[in-house]
Amino acid sequence: MSRVLGWLACVPLVACAPAVRSPSWQAVELPAAYADGAPGASSIASLDWRTFFADEDLGRLIEQALAHNFDLQIALQRIEVARAQASRISGARLPEIGLVASASMRRFGDYTMDGAGNAATQIRPGERVPVHYPELFAGLQATWEPDLWGKLAKLGGAARARYLASLEGANLVVANLIADLAIAYYELLAVDEMLAITRESMAQQERMLGLMSIEKQAGRTTELAIQQFAAQLASTRALASSMAHQQRALENQLAILGGRLPAAISRTRGLLEREVPSVLATGVPSELLRRRPDIRAAELAVQAAHYDVGAARAAFYPRLRITARLGYQAFNPKFLLSTPESLAYSLLGGLVAPLVNRSGIRAELEIANAMQLEAMARYQQVVIRSFAEVSTELFRIARLGEVVDQHRQKVTAIAETVTAADALFRAGRATYLEVLLAHQNTLQSRLELVGALRDRLVARVKLYKALGGGWQGALAPTSR
Repeated sequence: MSRVLGWLACVPLVACAPAVRSPSWQAVELPAAYADGAPGASSIASLDWRTFFADEDLGRLIEQALAHNFDLQIALQRIEVARAQASRISGARLPEIGLVASASMRRFGDYTMDGAGNAATQIRPGERVPVHYPELFAGLQATWEPDLWGKLAKLGGAARARYLASLEGANLVVANLIADLAIAYYELLAVDEMLAITRESMAQQERMLGLMSIEKQAGRTTELAIQQFAAQLASTRALASSMAHQQRALENQLAILGGRLPAAISRTRGLLEREVPSVLATGVPSELLRRRPDIRAAELAVQAAHYDVGAARAAFYPRLRITARLGYQAFNPKFLLSTPESLAYSLLGGLVAPLVNRSGIRAELEIANAMQLEAMARYQQVVIRSFAEVSTELFRIARLGEVVDQHRQKVTAIAETVTAADALFRAGRATYLEVLLAHQNTLQSRLELVGALRDRLVARVKLYKALGGGWQGALAPTSR
């Protein structure tokens, strides 16, 4: 007995975990302010998406998408999976108790200890133990594995971290969904405006082509001029058809994001002209660490990986398993519930330490350690990428303000050229090439202005998302 106890005392030493290099945490040092932002100001990311966008038609699209978008529904189910996994691991730390009912039939050999003993044993005077020995049991059985080294606690910590990361994953889906909806909505507004401009130019070109046909009959122009204008008109019609196709594609895209079949999209006119400040409130860069769901999810992934390393290390130490049974046991049903004669119990404890398969356990530890290093690298990557996204959009908004101003000046400068060129052509003081160039420049400049206005609104949405805005309060508490 003393030898057994001595061997058990040495088990923890035999099963100790090998030394594996522990990764060191390296935080990303963010600057105190953004180069093109408003330092010290409250970030626009703190605004609710309804306040930030302030458009009823877009708001209805977003509300519908939050209720029916398929990607979001998938993300919510991932939350349920993570919650169930965390509950399962928490339950593994408690004893497992169940009802047991069993029946068996055995016959012991005559020349065995049990067979010889039963042959000479009388249960009652004149009644021996049966040769064909049935055994009945009904009662409770409990199994418990105490968490001696904290392995289950660490697995539970990893599961909880992944559950919280799944919540952040759903928040990220919401932020991306709202931004994608807003961008597609603004692009649709821009296509609407561009299509209207193109059709207006197409009507002017049709009138000019008719005028040139009359001028040709009068001998004041040539067939070459007519063919040039006809080619320009065909190009404009093709452009209008392409824009109509793009318009339908954007409507269908918004319907898909909203989780519904394609249908007409209600939109607000004149929204492209909304002024956007060249410098928007951004707060300080350190706020990204708590506002952006992807950064928070990456941080939780590091925590989960750290717990996984601890659990893998604990696998090298011995495991204690305790099994207990309490119930009624008899070889005859009529004696099964006899109390206390048929009461039976058992208690078994076993200590198991890994000896043979240590290489496999060591591999699991090395894998967990490598995955922790990977999670740390991903966290640092996400933080740096997030700061770069904000910096890029801030610079873009500042430059787009200048671009919009230049395009407006260009449109103003050539606004009257088409009318003037047409009048001069009728008076014989301008060539058809000058008229053709005026039509082309006017159409191109107006389309460029609409594109710049669209890009400015899109950059504003991207900055809002890059700063970590959009997801706050979008999911109902029951969903989280």
